[in-house]
Amino acid sequence: MASESAEPILTVEGVHRLFGGVHAVAGAGFQVPRGSITGLLGPNGAGKTTLFNIIAGSIRPSSGRIRLDGHDVTGRRPDQLAALGLTRTFQLARGLPELTVLENFALYAKGQPGEALWRLFLNHGAVRRREEEVISEAWDLVRQLNLAHVANNRSSDLSGGQKKLVELGRALLGHPKLLLLDEPMAGVNPALAVELGAYLLAIRKRGVTILVIEHNMSFIRQICDRVVVLASGKVIAEGTFDEIRANETVQSAYLGSSL
Repeated sequence: MASESAEPILTVEGVHRLFGGVHAVAGAGFQVPRGSITGLLGPNGAGKTTLFNIIAGSIRPSSGRIRLDGHDVTGRRPDQLAALGLTRTFQLARGLPELTVLENFALYAKGQPGEALWRLFLNHGAVRRREEEVISEAWDLVRQLNLAHVANNRSSDLSGGQKKLVELGRALLGHPKLLLLDEPMAGVNPALAVELGAYLLAIRKRGVTILVIEHNMSFIRQICDRVVVLASGKVIAEGTFDEIRANETVQSAYLGSSL
């Protein structure tokens, strides 16, 4: 479990985002300690997804700052953030449905040599070696995620839970420092949820910091070191899961829902 004094890998400073005069995010600010798993919670309409997309570079903030590893990355594109070590998953699994699981993994590997013909002419041996490394790395992750039995199946033929694992695997092949997970438990059966939680804890031990949006409170309690709660676009509470659950302001924001 990460120490509260750990250096933050992510700092969100006074972020605002307006849509047609409406504040979707209204001055949100918090930190994610390096080596932690941090949950971002809040009732429907709290601004979680908008803030998540701002951090991931999909939406530019109206004002405020995002710092990654101490560097201002406000407004950087997702590909630029990925090069700096920030990758994300999506609530609805993406990827190329006509490719197999293994092909999807290989496609998203960091340093993938691609299909450019000039690479073959200039350095055929290096390209071949890197392709072999990519396939080996993809197979390793396929096995770790218990997807070996469907490795050659098209992604479109997988179950909802398996698609979630492919989404996670694709993100991990980018070798992230900070991994953003958008509702990883949506559509996942309870048995797989426990397995996925254990796997995320193992990833954290390998040095990957995780920020996760999730409505499954049992899952949040299982994996999160700390929790940040958003309401009306603002951070209203931070702390451990038990501290947050006992917080009267949080209870009022959720109006007795499943927190």
